[in-house]
Amino acid sequence: MSGVAALAAFRTRSFRFQWPADLCTAWALEMETLILGWYVLVETGSVVLLTVFGSLLFVGTLVSPLLGVLGDRLGLRNVLAAMRLWYTLFACIILFLALTRQLDPMLVLVVAAMSGLVRPSDIGIRSALVGATVPAGHLVAAMGISRTTQDSARVGGALAGAGFMATFGMGPAYIAISSIYLTGALLTLLTDGRTGAPPVPIEQRPSPWRDLKEGLGYVWRTPRLRAVMSLAALVNLTAFPLTSGLMPYIARDVFHVDQRGLGWLVASFAVGAFIGSMSLSLFGAKVQPARTMLATCAAWHLCLIGFALSTSLPVAMAMLMLAGASQSLSMITLSIILLRTAEQRFRGRIMGVRMLAIYPLPLGLLLAGAMIPKIGYQPTALTLVISGLLLTLALALTWRDDLIRRDAIGNAV
Repeated sequence: MSGVAALAAFRTRSFRFQWPADLCTAWALEMETLILGWYVLVETGSVVLLTVFGSLLFVGTLVSPLLGVLGDRLGLRNVLAAMRLWYTLFACIILFLALTRQLDPMLVLVVAAMSGLVRPSDIGIRSALVGATVPAGHLVAAMGISRTTQDSARVGGALAGAGFMATFGMGPAYIAISSIYLTGALLTLLTDGRTGAPPVPIEQRPSPWRDLKEGLGYVWRTPRLRAVMSLAALVNLTAFPLTSGLMPYIARDVFHVDQRGLGWLVASFAVGAFIGSMSLSLFGAKVQPARTMLATCAAWHLCLIGFALSTSLPVAMAMLMLAGASQSLSMITLSIILLRTAEQRFRGRIMGVRMLAIYPLPLGLLLAGAMIPKIGYQPTALTLVISGLLLTLALALTWRDDLIRRDAIGNAV
């Protein structure tokens, strides 16, 4: 795919507004996560509370399918904009507490829980909006370019968040975060609101619970979707905890670096992810999604084994970069399978169920938080990642007809 073809998604007016909206939101989310995670760890000195904080950011995973239902019923743009105004509200609360010197770790946990009610759904709803507004021929490129918003945020947002906090303090950092959130929400309102199924009179609409049940049933009776959702749940349990909620602990207690060192570790993973996203945008037209998803998922776990065994910061950063590239390729192709092969009327609900697969992430974080004080960081990390690799291989064998065969729907080019 040529560079011009990779940018073809920007011919769609809605995508021209959605991409910067997603970029602003992703940067603010990354800055906020890094700043608050470091704050909780430094103020409490507890890896358990750090993992509790990371888990609370995903407390809303269980309501993600309902937000997907609302996206199908009220419009994906409307739901996404409301979510981003929600982030803005709670960022302003943190800003007020910081400026009045009333901030403490327990209040941070409360605000994290409130923001976490909708935060896990952002990726799914934004992906569904891309699928609903961008022509099918440009979808692979659009998904790769859309993913760069997250990847660039983990580079720039991580470095900016760490640097801003270290230089100016919590108050000025949250002025910037609140402003970026608000900009993202306003840009989201400029995207195309005419998505999804044609509107149905209120009195003729089924209940949201019936819509949700239909979405879950559709996933369950479609083997390729069930396989993809299972893989999504697996990587959230075994792979993501190392590169998300545990990273402040790894930076401070394993590699003995400060906030800026934390920023570099997070950015290393994100640089790899950015490379993976751009590679798929440029060359993804010939990719067989299901096979690519499985192969890069296995590579992701192997790279994390190398990261867990690393004793020097440069080697760890190199392994994180490779892990980030593999992760990006795996998760983008996973989303492509969902968006390409699911019926259009289920699109919001399917991506909502996809976000439900994030629920194992807080479980993985809490499990790691309980294991590290007892057996240490390295045995904990290796236990999680090796288990994930073995389960990935088992999943590939279980659904080989739907994921590995060249003629499988999930491998359609």
